[in-house]
Amino acid sequence: MNKPLLEIKNLKKYFPIKKGLFNKTAHYLKAVDNVSFTINKGETLGLVGESGCGKTTCGRTIIKLYEPTDGQIIYDGVDIAKFSDKQMLEYRKKMQMIFQDPYASLDPRMTVGDIIGEAIDIHKLMGPKEREERIQYLLNRVGLNSEHASRYPHEFSGGQRQRIGIARALAVQPEFIICDEPISALDVSIQAQVVNMLEDLQADLGLTYLFIAHDLSMVKHISNRVGVMYLGKLVELAESNELYTKPLHPYTQALLSAIPIPDPDESAKKKRIVLEGEIPSPIDPPPGCRFKNRCRYAKPICSEQEPVFKDVGGGHFVACHLY
Repeated sequence: MNKPLLEIKNLKKYFPIKKGLFNKTAHYLKAVDNVSFTINKGETLGLVGESGCGKTTCGRTIIKLYEPTDGQIIYDGVDIAKFSDKQMLEYRKKMQMIFQDPYASLDPRMTVGDIIGEAIDIHKLMGPKEREERIQYLLNRVGLNSEHASRYPHEFSGGQRQRIGIARALAVQPEFIICDEPISALDVSIQAQVVNMLEDLQADLGLTYLFIAHDLSMVKHISNRVGVMYLGKLVELAESNELYTKPLHPYTQALLSAIPIPDPDESAKKKRIVLEGEIPSPIDPPPGCRFKNRCRYAKPICSEQEPVFKDVGGGHFVACHLY
């Protein structure tokens, strides 16, 4: 078994909600609440769930764009959770992020060459000539031309901008990249191209990915293992084929039943699981299982006791009182 590159242990990210004349903290929004998982070197872990479930916050907390409230972020054997900005500088070279929105994540006042070269300059990795060669190489590597370096982000399509974002993430030769819904803002025809490129880059450069997405069929295609989040909690985690063929958690079953099938005859046979009931507030989550209000299998224990996230065999983890 490969050595884990990243170990997340009991990670929490709470956002304070302030009220009143003196701006006191009245509540906390529990965006990520006690999440644990590992990512091995060279693998892709997919992270899926509804909007607002905390998957993007989880990714941003891992890379410390958000300071974790509690828990451990062990990268290559070192817990970086409480590292200062100065201590994190060395790890910024190893950990990079591809953002969801290619329109918002690129500075419109900078040329593409300066956007890609910015991290090289910050880390003082190479001289002017080598920097220029590196930028040209990266542009070609992501399917753009060398002359694109002198242009500005507004001159490119959405797919091209995302390629620029990928080139920027690769500039400092990272080991681990968080892909935060990198294809959700793109046309369907472009999505497959970007995913195939990410797979080629992983094979060539030995990269490790945390791939956050809504598109469950695309996550299955690219991921070795898949984790499912619900209301700040990780509710299921398993090898990709195992999760898609034998989903255990009722929430996972409902998500997978919503994947469209291109064959009309097969689609007509498929039974869709429609979730009813309201999603609880992450500010004041209910006791016990957070999914119980929408679960068709809910039992009295689900309201009394929070299910433990446990291995039910073969590395298949689930947090549910049914198992």
